[in-house]
Amino acid sequence: MSIDSKINRQWILKSRPTQGALSNHNFDFIQSPIPALQEGEFLVKNRMISCDPAQRVWLERDSYIPAIPLNSVVPAMTVGEIIESKHPQFKVGSRISSPLGWQDYAISNGKGPFSTLPIPTQVTDEAALSIFGMTGLTAFFGMEDIGKPQAGEVVVVSGASGATGSIAAQIAKLKGAKVIGIAGGAEKCAWLLDKAGITAAIDYKNEDVTKRLRELAPKGINVYYDNVGGPILDSVLTQLALHARIVLCGGISNYDGKSNYSIHHHMNLVTTRSKMQGFLISDYASKFQEGITALAAWLKADKIIYEVDVQEGLENAPQTLQRLFDGKNLGKQLLKI
Repeated sequence: MSIDSKINRQWILKSRPTQGALSNHNFDFIQSPIPALQEGEFLVKNRMISCDPAQRVWLERDSYIPAIPLNSVVPAMTVGEIIESKHPQFKVGSRISSPLGWQDYAISNGKGPFSTLPIPTQVTDEAALSIFGMTGLTAFFGMEDIGKPQAGEVVVVSGASGATGSIAAQIAKLKGAKVIGIAGGAEKCAWLLDKAGITAAIDYKNEDVTKRLRELAPKGINVYYDNVGGPILDSVLTQLALHARIVLCGGISNYDGKSNYSIHHHMNLVTTRSKMQGFLISDYASKFQEGITALAAWLKADKIIYEVDVQEGLENAPQTLQRLFDGKNLGKQLLKI
């Protein structure tokens, strides 16, 4: 079948989501032909799409990258197979992870950040987008380079049953820390205790987080890996140990515009001489292989596990991304095309 005869289904950003749940009204689901390949290009058939909280920010407003233009393909990391190529370095049959977005097919020249990460044959699509993808690497470098947990320290992770938090919590456990995970619901807390094997779990939907942190960490918190921001971050700030390290990874509690919470206890950073630092995974692009090697070794030795939540059908992309903000996912949220 020639390229010209293939029809590409694409989700296009029609309007910016400003508050509340994403809906199909923010997007157009269209069909379009695929242009002919030019020299130095290759055609990828997407197989699986990564859903990440930051996508909501990219769709809505300028952040660490400019807001995604209206009438363009919704961005996302994908795993796909190269099915045609006019590029000498990218062979037909190879699988790659790329930021190719919500569509069946995409043409690439292999340039740009994170544009073509080859996937070894033994690595599944799910693993490539989770533990060995941006979320797994975010957990690794945020905890290893900024959090730096030591044996015997108390480490708290919010969003601890999510794609990044679940890996970050297990890395802290591997370092010998006492790990407290914060998650929403009994099922997620049970997974953290029974499967991930951390020390304790707090169900923020049904427990008083501040009270439980005082009970579980009476001498203070040494490391906090923050994926949610808002009131939970404020609760942690009241209970810092001396020279604590706070890793600012995300703030999903405010990504959908429902909350505009102001932090009240930031002066505790002064009195405890603590550090609060944000980062982006792109800061560590030159060191990705280091992170992948470490994560692969832990995975092979059964010292770390990962969980994926796989939905199906490109037509369900908006609802699948919204699952992150409704708290429906356990582990990495993926969409199988």
